Amino acid sequence: MKKMPAEILREYGPFPGIDHVHGVTYDGEQVWFASGDKLNAMDPGSGERRRSIDAAAYAGTAFDGEHLFQVAGELIQKIDPGTGLVLSTIPSPSGGASGLAWAEGTLWVGQHSRRKIHQIDPDTGNILRTIESNRFVTGVTWIDGELWHGTWESDGSDVRRIDPQTGDILECLEMPPDIGVSGLGADGDRFFCGGGDSGKVRVIRRPGRQSDGGR
Repeated sequence: MKKMPAEILREYGPFPGIDHVHGVTYDGEQVWFASGDKLNAMDPGSGERRRSIDAAAYAGTAFDGEHLFQVAGELIQKIDPGTGLVLSTIPSPSGGASGLAWAEGTLWVGQHSRRKIHQIDPDTGNILRTIESNRFVTGVTWIDGELWHGTWESDGSDVRRIDPQTGDILECLEMPPDIGVSGLGADGDRFFCGGGDSGKVRVIRRPGRQSDGGR
């Protein structure tokens, strides 16, 4: 396993009226983050919050290229980002869900204290595969065929790349002390990390990339 300090490139927030950032995803132009009762779209260049959607948004968020998916308690909601309408729901895995990502036509769901990541059918919620982790799982994201997830347990937090078949840890980016990762999204060069009760979204460099944190 390759281990290194996470390089924080930029911080957004805290945002007015928002005291907690949960799930995070990237739609190709905007960063979406969950803040309890809203999904918020933010311009990653300016850091400006462009709009919000009323939604139960206390955990993971994902984008499939057209729709948003949001963990809402015992359900995962499929949401039209233009109208904010909930188009359909599926059950989330028993025991609750934390992170959420879209890849290969399926959803990948982190389970926090159960230390698991499930691949599930986006139409039925059926579990297709389960990966074990050795730490509490927070945000989950796929980028360029790589599966990454956040951890946050006790006072330690990191972002790690794992083998999607075995769960073996391949790379680990350790966050500074007292800085945790809740949600996780990516745009190729950068990871967008929810900062939990800091109310912030932080940008960290993806290993081997040269992004300066802004566009």
